[in-house]
Amino acid sequence: MENKPRILLVEDEEGLVMTIQDRLEEENYIVDTATDGEEGFKKALSDQYDVIILDLMLPKMGGLDVCKDLRSRDIETPIIMLTAKGQVIDKVLGLKLGANDYMQKPFEMMELLARIEVQLRKKSNKQEKHLESEYSFADVTMDFRKMVIKKGGEVITLSAKEFQLLKFLVENEGGILTRDQLLNEVWGYDALPSTRTVDVHIAWLRQKLEEDSRYPKHILTVHGFGYKFVQ
Repeated sequence: MENKPRILLVEDEEGLVMTIQDRLEEENYIVDTATDGEEGFKKALSDQYDVIILDLMLPKMGGLDVCKDLRSRDIETPIIMLTAKGQVIDKVLGLKLGANDYMQKPFEMMELLARIEVQLRKKSNKQEKHLESEYSFADVTMDFRKMVIKKGGEVITLSAKEFQLLKFLVENEGGILTRDQLLNEVWGYDALPSTRTVDVHIAWLRQKLEEDSRYPKHILTVHGFGYKFVQ
């Protein structure tokens, strides 16, 4: 039981709570729930969770306030915010206050599961990030410390964003990453570039690193979701 990831779901829509909780438990997660912001805040403070799924619009205490107050208490648990709103200002504000990711309702459970996996993987990577400074796949080698990429022994020139994008893909090997996640992690929501920016940079990486950019073997498209990196 101790090895199962623990999720705190803070959501006031009863039907959605049941749907998410049932699916997460099917995926071998331990799920605790709260139906208002005050209860969610208290649980997040008093217990250890691996990921918090936090609705924006909550009774008693809004999701933005919960997020802000948790970060002010040095609670670093990854937070995925949920909202029915589509306004950019909410997305930007939530991320500035310390949320790690953002999903707009309605959403596919497969995408939520993928985003949870990314946060769990990032948490693990943070604990191990100083153990390995080099990484290789096919005939490509990466030196994270020196920011040097070689293919077949020859140095490949990457822009800063290309390097950051490749590094993030590699750090989340095997995980499905949405375009919004990549924008958040590599460009930051302050810049607000379009998702087309991600596609263009992915194409550049493929041209520089894949044997045949038309048929990539490592930087793969997951149709309907985004991209993933595989060895």
